[in-house]
Amino acid sequence: QVQLVESGGGLVQTGGSLRLSCAASGRTFSSSAMGWFRQAPGKEREFVATISWGGETTYYADSVKGRFTISRDNAKNTVYLQMNSLKPEDTAAYYCAAGPVPLRDQKEYRYWGQGTQVTVSS
Repeated sequence: QVQLVESGGGLVQTGGSLRLSCAASGRTFSSSAMGWFRQAPGKEREFVATISWGGETTYYADSVKGRFTISRDNAKNTVYLQMNSLKPEDTAAYYCAAGPVPLRDQKEYRYWGQGTQVTVSS
């Protein structure tokens, strides 16, 4: 069992930065792949980034590649999403999720947080 709590969302101007955190509780965090997903109003939830349990493998959506960086600190049971050069189209609720392997398919993730809102103003 893994419980996930996201934080760090907020309102930022275009071109600004935010760092999201996802704090996990539960014994299996360090052996779980972690992913970030987002859902904008009226749209389906989409993949943003994922990282393997050891941190050596990462994948990104094309829309965020080069701007966002996913990382994790297993000693702190936390995964991060550093978001730079933010755009209005990045506005969404951001969710972290835990699963067995770092995949883009959200169906592969078993545990989900409640989400944190990111709003990018133009």
